[in-house]
Order: sequence, then C-alpha cells, then structure tokens
Amino acid sequence: MADKPIRADKATAVAELTESFRNAGATVLTEYRGLTVSQLTQLRRSLGKETSYTVAKNTLAKRAATDAGISGLDELFTGPTALTFVSGDVVEAAKGLRDFAKANPKLVIKGGVFEGKAISAAEVTKLADLESREVLLAKLAGAMKGSMAKAAALFQAPLAQTARLAAALQDKREKEGAEAA
Repeated sequence: MADKPIRADKATAVAELTESFRNAGATVLTEYRGLTVSQLTQLRRSLGKETSYTVAKNTLAKRAATDAGISGLDELFTGPTALTFVSGDVVEAAKGLRDFAKANPKLVIKGGVFEGKAISAAEVTKLADLESREVLLAKLAGAMKGSMAKAAALFQAPLAQTARLAAALQDKREKEGAEAA
C-alpha cells in the first residue's frame, strides 16, 4: 500500500494527518456512525480549543499513522472513523469523549495512541478516570506543604526539648539553692 502512488489532494490530506499524529500528545479513534452534524459540532466544542476532532478516510488515516511511525492501529480503521488529536490535557479530552459517549451511545471509542503507543478503548477510559493535571499538581503541592510542616516541626522539637531541659535544670538548681539556704 505504501508503494502505490496517491493523488496530490490525497497526499496533502495524508501529510496533514501525519503532522497531526506527530504533534498530538494523544490521538483517540472513534466511530461516529449515526451522529448528527449538530451532535458532532457539540462534541467538537466540548473538547476545547487544544483538541481537534477530524473525520478521515480509513486508508488515508492508516497511511498517515504509518508515516508518523505509529503501529498497532490497523484493526481500528474500520467503519466511519474520526480522529481526536489532543494537544492539551489528555485526561480532560478523554473525559470529554467518555462523557459524550455516555450521553450519545452512537459515539464509540475504538482506541488510540498515547505517548507513541497504541492503547485500547478500555485504556482510554482509564485515562478519563484519572484526575486532571491541575488537581494532581494541587495534591502534590499540598503533600509537599504537609511534608515541609512536618520537617519544620521535627527540626523544632529538639530546640523545644532543650529549652524544657534547661528550664527544668534551672528549677532544680533554684530548689537546691533554696534548700541549702
């Protein structure tokens, strides 16, 4: 198939898809059979500006994936296929697709590519179940703040113990001095 020459317009489409595969942090393949144009428009809007949802011919998309160095997707290129190219937060895009598919069962998540490796539909769902990058960073910051507070308390403890020991020694000396007098 790679040896067969293609028309200029198809070559341009393959080149654009190849570039999209290379630039995307992740790509999710879906089947959109039975969805209306307004539903597809709604889906595109719900995915945000950093994610594009492109309907493509399977033969062109398969060739573009191969040209981009991606393997393991050939069996997913059946039926009407749309490609979701994610440039932003992969988790948010996966959540958007999952939620839209729940509301519109005609959208079927077939699988995709994440970090250069083919993933199944179940793995896309697992990505959607993760918390967003912002939430994970906030949790990390909270954990680090808690660790710093513990460390400060740990460093402060010997000083407090030394101060209590000095006060106890002083009290003992004062008592001994009072008894001796």
